[in-house]
Order: sequence, then structure tokens, then C-alpha cells
Amino acid sequence: MSGFFSKIFGGGKKEGGSQAAADGTVALVERTLQGLIEKASLDLQFTVSSDTSGETEEINVEVSGADEDLLTEKEGALLDAFQLFFKRALQHQLPDARVNISFDCNGYRDESSKALIDLADKLKEKALDSGRSVYLRALPPKDRKIVHQHLATDERVRSRSVGDGLYKKIKIYPVKEQSAQGGRDSDEVDTESPEETFGNR
Repeated sequence: MSGFFSKIFGGGKKEGGSQAAADGTVALVERTLQGLIEKASLDLQFTVSSDTSGETEEINVEVSGADEDLLTEKEGALLDAFQLFFKRALQHQLPDARVNISFDCNGYRDESSKALIDLADKLKEKALDSGRSVYLRALPPKDRKIVHQHLATDERVRSRSVGDGLYKKIKIYPVKEQSAQGGRDSDEVDTESPEETFGNR
């Protein structure tokens, strides 16, 4: 590893950790992000803010600029990639620190979360009306968490992730009386019933 990335991941704790700690988390994020943007030849600007809640420092990065559409296309794949990259970089540079970092672009995260919740509500009502399971398209962990947490507030339904790998579908099904014989929801017994998948793009 050489050049820009070696400064982030190649030095280990001894080479870069003490300097990163001395500079502070915000300065480390700003310096690294500026270098990444320059390496990628992106026309982007950003602001970094920090809020300490308990023992965990919350870093929020807001990105905008002429190339901002690249960040949010394909369901925010590049925005997620930036966030994961910096999570790993902070873990490497500041191994003893407790830091969460999130990236956003012109309120994209809030809009995306609202769209997921709206879709989950529609599928919930369909499951309740039909008495059958419905499936939400395969989602990454962060999006599944939003859906599960929202549906958990309604005792009439349950949800669970199904499938293998990072991206999994969400099964939404109505709560029914427990079967006297099997101890399972009757929804789980009726395995031959047609079930639907929604939200594919």
C-alpha cells in the first residue's frame, strides 16, 4: 500500500494513531475526506460536525456539490461506501476511541428512511388485510433496522429478515393465534400459500 491510502491504513497504530488522536476526530475526517475527494476527482464540498453523547462521539458529515447526484444514485450506494470507508479508517487510526460516523447529502437519509417507513406501512396493511405474509425487497442491514424498528411499534404484525448474505428480504406477517398443535403462528404453517414480494426497483 502506498501514498494516500498507506497514510490511512498502512501505518498501523504506532505510526498514525498518536498523531490522529492529537489532531482530533473532526480534523482527521476532514483531512482524509479532502484527500479522498481529490483522488477521486469529485466536485464536492463538505462540513463535519461532532457531538459527544456519553462515551461515544457522533460525527456527522454533510456533503454537497456538483457531483452530489453520484452519492445518492443506486439507493445511496456511494454515500454508504463513504460511510463504511470512514468507519474502518477511524477504527484503524483511533482503535481506542468510541466513534460513530454518518454521511448525508441534502437530507437524503431522512427522505430514504421516510420512503422505507411508508412502504413498510403499506405492506403491513396488506398483510393484515390478506392474513398472509408479504415480503419487502432485499435491503442492507441499516435499512432493515429502520423497517424492523418501525414495525415493532405495531403489535398486530411481526417482521424478520430472511435470506443469506448482506442483503436480505424482510418478511412481514400478521400475528395470529398460536396453533394448538405446532405452537407456531398459523402463518408459518401455511407454507403452500402464495406470498408476494414488494418494493423491487
